[in-house]
Amino acid sequence: MELKDEIRIEAPKHEVYAALNDPEVLKAAIPGCQELNKVSDTELEAKVALKVGPVKATFGGKVTLDTAGAPDRFLLTGEGSGGVAGFAKGGAEVELEEDGNATILRYAARADVGGKLAMLGGRLIASTAQKLAGQFFENFSAKVSAGRRIS
Repeated sequence: MELKDEIRIEAPKHEVYAALNDPEVLKAAIPGCQELNKVSDTELEAKVALKVGPVKATFGGKVTLDTAGAPDRFLLTGEGSGGVAGFAKGGAEVELEEDGNATILRYAARADVGGKLAMLGGRLIASTAQKLAGQFFENFSAKVSAGRRIS
């Protein structure tokens, strides 16, 4: 499964990049996130509760960040397990581009799922993934933009 999209965030690129590396901002933006811990500058561990069709599960997982092209571009890879519900693994390439006082965030993500999740069918999984990605970026953009108004 692949997802691609872009969003305009009303904040300069350096603030968007900093927010993408802030576990508190990410925890608030990730739908269903119960825990998000920074293990190192390039590793995070998370616990996320999700419902995909009839399957509800709490997923534990790890995300690794490759910052070689930062702050313009970076790569994320991750994997998680929801016990009998199944597993997910994948990655994303994120690109940040200045647009005046705002930032255009583009992403291209791919994911593979297994277990009960894989039995639900590709269309349901893809639509749920698209919905969750949309919620994340909407939440993230609101959090970053709100932080600008406060300061």
